[in-house]
Amino acid sequence: MKTTVRFFRRHSSRILWGAWVGFFVIYETVALFTKRDDDTLSENTRRAFRTRTSKTGRALFTVAVAGGAAWFLLHILTETM
Repeated sequence: MKTTVRFFRRHSSRILWGAWVGFFVIYETVALFTKRDDDTLSENTRRAFRTRTSKTGRALFTVAVAGGAAWFLLHILTETM
């Protein structure tokens, strides 16, 4: 039991991130094959930002994605933030 607890403490971040990625891949794959409306991340993102009907929504989405990508690039390369 102590070995299991030590292992989980040491690797919990990897386990949780891996589980999240695994869940996402499975969910998206099922959503793509069932072909129902509004079940993929892309469809929900388009609806949330109203990218099909709103120039403001498109602009907000662009700023959010570009800003997030720029931050993540700096975060990884400079090892800060």
